[in-house]
Amino acid sequence: MERKRTRGWWWRLFLIKIPAAFIVLTALWVLVLKWCPVLFTPLMVQRSVEFRNDHTFKSHHKWVPYGKISPELTRAVIASEDNLFDSHDGFDRKAIRQAREEVRTGQRKRMRGASTISQQTAKNVFLLPGRSYLRKGLEAWFTVLIERIWGKERIMEVYLNVIETGKGVYGAESTAEVFFGTDASSLGRRQCCLIAACLPNPLKRSVSKPSSYVSSRATQIANLESKLSYPAWIYHNSKTTQK
Repeated sequence: MERKRTRGWWWRLFLIKIPAAFIVLTALWVLVLKWCPVLFTPLMVQRSVEFRNDHTFKSHHKWVPYGKISPELTRAVIASEDNLFDSHDGFDRKAIRQAREEVRTGQRKRMRGASTISQQTAKNVFLLPGRSYLRKGLEAWFTVLIERIWGKERIMEVYLNVIETGKGVYGAESTAEVFFGTDASSLGRRQCCLIAACLPNPLKRSVSKPSSYVSSRATQIANLESKLSYPAWIYHNSKTTQK
């Protein structure tokens, strides 16, 4: 009888208590970050460890509110990373299905290219870099939470403040200062397109000394911008949506 009660206690612990605690704690974590600045991320910590013996390495990160970031950067990252950012629920299901089909038919060796800005924000803020089914599950969970609790504008604000744009450079403000000698609110369209072009591989692509590929990619992003419609909030809540 005692063994049965003990077994029942363990089942309740693993099937009810631990999952319930996880849900509550992660929801509270996300809720706190709805208003508090994200001052560091797991990736920033990992990079500091990776480059601990590199005397040229220095972390640059300065949080600024969304109103102090050029709308051109939002336009550029949406054009480059997630055309449907303002309309999806955190997941681009069409892109996910397409990526799976390409893997299945051998056109693509591994799953990639289907992550939305919401998913990228979730993994950047809450998770260490890596590839595993557990991590993808946690990424999906945090994506759901930030979509429900933060909303699109806050997701974009956090995303632009934590993106890695070079070795030890994170966020729009530090990127503007380090690479262009200005602040995030003064970034121009070309500069923002160059930043967006480097996001997929910021340690190999240079914002300040763009390769021919990066320069060409930035031009493609600028051309795509004119074909997209953007929500009014990206212009700091202006009443008229611009093109």
